[in-house]
Amino acid sequence: MSNDERSAPGHGHGPHDSAHIDWEVFGPVLEQGAELHTPVHEQAAVWLGELLMAQGGAGSEGVRRVLDIGSGPGVVSCLLARAFPAAEVVAVDANAALLERARGRAGHLGLGDRVRTHLAELPDGLDALGGADLIWSSKALHHVGDQRAAVAALAGHLRPGGLLAVAEGGLAARYLPRDIGIGRPGLQARLDAAGEEWFTEMRTALPDAADDIEDWPALLADAGLCTPCSRSFLLDLPAPLSAEARAYVQETLTRGLDLYGDRLDEDDFTTLARLTDPDDAAGITRRPDTFVLSAQTVHTARAQ
Repeated sequence: MSNDERSAPGHGHGPHDSAHIDWEVFGPVLEQGAELHTPVHEQAAVWLGELLMAQGGAGSEGVRRVLDIGSGPGVVSCLLARAFPAAEVVAVDANAALLERARGRAGHLGLGDRVRTHLAELPDGLDALGGADLIWSSKALHHVGDQRAAVAALAGHLRPGGLLAVAEGGLAARYLPRDIGIGRPGLQARLDAAGEEWFTEMRTALPDAADDIEDWPALLADAGLCTPCSRSFLLDLPAPLSAEARAYVQETLTRGLDLYGDRLDEDDFTTLARLTDPDDAAGITRRPDTFVLSAQTVHTARAQ
């Protein structure tokens, strides 16, 4: 699992199909996506520090241990280490290759003495982690069949007054104008619909899948946590995009084509194939009108 962007527009990409991924190839893609979303994560980290201060804690300086559950290649783990300079940060993920990238990144940034890794699947394998003042998990819990149990498992690792932050939900990313000059107008909306169908089927097929309402503040409260609070953070990268951002959008739409292209009609499939073709004049890498606009919601609550 990973808190970095992994797949189809609007959702992360989790362990249900990890066996089919070449992590040596896909690891850099995850890093690229997480780096692109750095403004969102930085804003969220500042907000979390403010919440800890407002709730009677010592703010960032009082955070001594942070768990990043579903860390992927460790981009956010390192960001949290900088945001909470007195803390040890533990990057937790189910993939050893991604954790190796996390260790390399931390070492390169001079954070190797404060960022360590732990190989574990959520929610199993967390018992050895111990307690934390802050637990962060982004786009990981929705890949666990019983999300309520996963929230409760994480809450059980909070120290008194500690904060659990779950980044789930928000608004699906927008990349394209309504009319892009090829295919039928409104492609993005139809991609979103296909992605939602795929996502629903993915969740239904997970082991121990529970049909809970995805009311994250309620799930946090049911886990015994108090003062639930939510906030959304905007990523707004207007056109024209940088080459790095274009590559991210191309990769994201390519993942969508792979995951749910068979749900599209012939016209939309052809249009999406053209958009993801680097040699097509109408493709993402050559379009001046491609942008990135999304909102990520973070839900928090604290231990008594």
